[in-house]
Amino acid sequence: MQLSGIFPPIVTPFTTDDELDERALRENARRWMRTRLAGIVTLGTNGESAYVDEDEADRIVAIVREEVPRQKLLIVGTGRDSTRATIAATQRAAACGADAVLVRAPSFFKSQMNAGAFVRHYRAVADASPVPVLLYNFPAGFGVDIPGAAIEELASHSNIAGIKQSGGDLGKIADDVAMARALSKPFFVICGAAPILHAAILSGAVGGILAVACVVPDLCVELYDLARAGRHDEARELQQQLTPLAKSVTSAFGVPALKAALDLVGYTGGAPRSPLAPAPAETVATLRGQLHALGIVATA
Repeated sequence: MQLSGIFPPIVTPFTTDDELDERALRENARRWMRTRLAGIVTLGTNGESAYVDEDEADRIVAIVREEVPRQKLLIVGTGRDSTRATIAATQRAAACGADAVLVRAPSFFKSQMNAGAFVRHYRAVADASPVPVLLYNFPAGFGVDIPGAAIEELASHSNIAGIKQSGGDLGKIADDVAMARALSKPFFVICGAAPILHAAILSGAVGGILAVACVVPDLCVELYDLARAGRHDEARELQQQLTPLAKSVTSAFGVPALKAALDLVGYTGGAPRSPLAPAPAETVATLRGQLHALGIVATA
């Protein structure tokens, strides 16, 4: 599998009665696939995967697969806290058409999640997975951090294709890239934090899985292209322009803001699933202003 480019970790739209909005999901995916995005990540953190039932998860993967052309990648989040459940979710996602799976670090028993636990977990998942596995490390979100030694050990597994490093730690990305270059097989390092995308590409990351790419996909791809082409003055300028919105839809206001921003640009974000609450009016006003600064006129 060749993994590079920009991927949006898409939201899961729900109806006003808290049901999966299949029509909106399909229309959103269809619209994203008319851009230069390299594919789609579904059922990640921004897809509220922790709040999605297993039968809903299978429907989501099947629907999105129908809209993602085969020359682009469909990556599915299948991480659960037990190895058994993660394997089951991974195998179902593959059966529904996933090209690869993104497996978050298990975190329920945080104090027990040491290097050995991570290695045992990911090896078992990779051994059982019909498709390539991507590690997903997000210490700020999950409360655990996959140690570098465990990542290095796992990177040599034939069915572990790479890692998404979220949280904005450029040092982790640089360390992973340096380790990957010494391997005899490909191991792709992916940036999960838009505010450091330019620097991450310079450090050797092959692309980004970025929440803000759901909202402004073409600008994110442009930043990626500028960085890869060595046009660093232009890339730095665009990075600075994108960063306020990128922070708003992640660390500042989270999934409710991402959904609100999507509504503002004509996608269907919809309300988040309880106990999350919709973004308040002042957050929506902030998003509107940030979109305006990027030359985007809100439609909602």
